Amino acid sequence: MGYEPVKVKGERVWRTYIGGGMIGCLHGEEMTEDGHYPEEWMYSVTRAINAGREELTEGLCRIDDSGTTLKQLIEKEPRAMLGKNHVEKWGMTPGVLIKIIDSLERLTVQVHPDKQMAEKLFHSRFGKTECWHILGTRKGLKDTPCIYLGFKEGITRQNWISCFESQDYDRMLSLLNRIEVEVGETYLVKGGVPHAIGPGCMIIEVQEPTDFTIRVEKVTPSGFEIDDRMCHQGLGFQKMFDCFTYTGKNEEQIKEESYIRVEELEWTGGKWYRLVGYENTPCFQMERLEIGSCCELEGEGVFSCLFVLSGKGTLITDTRNYRIGKGTQFFVPADSGKYWIDKEDFEPVILLKLYGPE
Repeated sequence: MGYEPVKVKGERVWRTYIGGGMIGCLHGEEMTEDGHYPEEWMYSVTRAINAGREELTEGLCRIDDSGTTLKQLIEKEPRAMLGKNHVEKWGMTPGVLIKIIDSLERLTVQVHPDKQMAEKLFHSRFGKTECWHILGTRKGLKDTPCIYLGFKEGITRQNWISCFESQDYDRMLSLLNRIEVEVGETYLVKGGVPHAIGPGCMIIEVQEPTDFTIRVEKVTPSGFEIDDRMCHQGLGFQKMFDCFTYTGKNEEQIKEESYIRVEELEWTGGKWYRLVGYENTPCFQMERLEIGSCCELEGEGVFSCLFVLSGKGTLITDTRNYRIGKGTQFFVPADSGKYWIDKEDFEPVILLKLYGPE
């Protein structure tokens, strides 16, 4: 049986913060209304965790417009979809979750567990190390688009607990490094590092496939009250502070540790850049392809995810031709044979190619 790239459709997911208006623009549509669906989960087999919405199955990506989920497809033929070596090491999960995040307001200050703490506290083999690739920024907001990343030097666990107990949000932010961001930049956010995405940022987030989010703010900047379970994820308000790494760094040090420099790779089909490599983290890899003419690709025993950033063209398989454009998404099985991407007009097709854990 031959395997080919599968066109998939992302799933909009409810969150506590406000945003999402620019996600329509990313799909070539008009600016849509901001609200509590500020994220699109792509290639996802992970359920979102939202208190009070446990009866809903949120976050699972579907095959184009069908009712079949990517999770069902993978579970039906895991080795063909994910690759023999991957299944032997990680089981029937891609081991990665990819999102579009569009923040009208700042996200609450939060942290995710690293692998060691996730196993200890949540009995999970995956933590939530992630990276942020800046796709766009909003103009005209009061604050310059930025991220908050890592404790400053000299912060102790007791300092941080004191901020939480007083719910002093200004002080919380003052203890974190504030970094202004530009389109095209990529930052690695390791498990255990406190952070917040600032207002006006649209990003691709690539992360380990969990939704373990420890929040220290009980009210969002727009005034939405967060359920206690959404803060401590069932750990309780004391144990949740075990998830933080209390190693402080100044802004220069945190930039050096988290900012990832682009690496250009040799390729005859156009331009190929590595945005995040396994030397940065074993959790995932992300590349950017600029296709200037028809190019040939294949699965090569490793699955990948394709997301079109700009340009128009056709993805051609042995049995089908898919029109592609801004926002088009494909899951490429590990056992996929050759397929081709042919651009249209004078503009190159620019896409992200994303991979699971090493």
